[in-house]
Amino acid sequence: MAFQPIIDVRSREIFACEALVRGTDGSGAAAILAQVTDENRYQFDQACRVKAVELAARLDIPGYVSINFLPNAVYEPATCIRATLEAAKRHNFPPERLLFEVTEGEQVTDHAHLKSILGEYTRRGFKTAIDDFGAGYSGLNLLAEFQPDIIKLDMALLRNIDRDPVRQAIVRGILGVCQTLNIEVIAEGVETSEELAFLRSIGIYLIQGYLLARPAFEHVPDINWTAIADE
Repeated sequence: MAFQPIIDVRSREIFACEALVRGTDGSGAAAILAQVTDENRYQFDQACRVKAVELAARLDIPGYVSINFLPNAVYEPATCIRATLEAAKRHNFPPERLLFEVTEGEQVTDHAHLKSILGEYTRRGFKTAIDDFGAGYSGLNLLAEFQPDIIKLDMALLRNIDRDPVRQAIVRGILGVCQTLNIEVIAEGVETSEELAFLRSIGIYLIQGYLLARPAFEHVPDINWTAIADE
C-alpha cells in the first residue's frame, strides 16, 4: 500500500490517509486492478483491507485510514467485515478510525445491496464515502439512494476550476446539496494553489492531491504545508 494524506486546511492537520494498492514490484493500482476477476475479487478485496489495517497500525497512521472496497466482492456485509475487524483487533487499531470508500465508477447495478453494505458499516461506527463523485455513471442518482458521511469530488471536475465558471457552478451545486444533507466534501486531485484557493473560498477544506502530498509507499509522506497560505 501507498498512503496519501487528506488535509484539513483549516487546522493544518491530517484528516485521513487513503490506502492505495501497489504491486510488490512497484506497479501502480491500474496494473493490479486489471488482474482482478470474478474468481479472485473477494480474496483481493479482503487482502487489501487486512493489509491496509496492518500497515496503518505499524506506521502509526494519523487520523482516519481510508480503504477502497469493491461492493461486488461483498456478498454479505456482516460476514465480509469480519476479517477487517479481526485485523484491527490483532494490530490494536481502533476500528472507529476506519473510513470505507466506494468508487462511483464501480458498476454496481444492485443499489439495494450497496445501501445495505453502507448501512452495516455505519451501524458499526465506520465512516463511509463515495469516491470519484462526478466522474461515474450515476452522479446525483447514486446520492439519492443513500447518503454517506463523505463524498470525494473527482479530480476531473476540479481541474482548473479557478478559471472555469461551468465547473464552479457544478461544484457549488453539489456542495449545496451536501451541506443540506450534512455530508462532508473532500476535493481530490488538487494540483495548483489557484485550485486550492478557489475551493477554500467556497467552503471546501478537506483537500487531497499532489499540491499537498503525493502517495508514498508504505509510509506517510511529508506534507507541503507552505502550499496552505494563511487566510
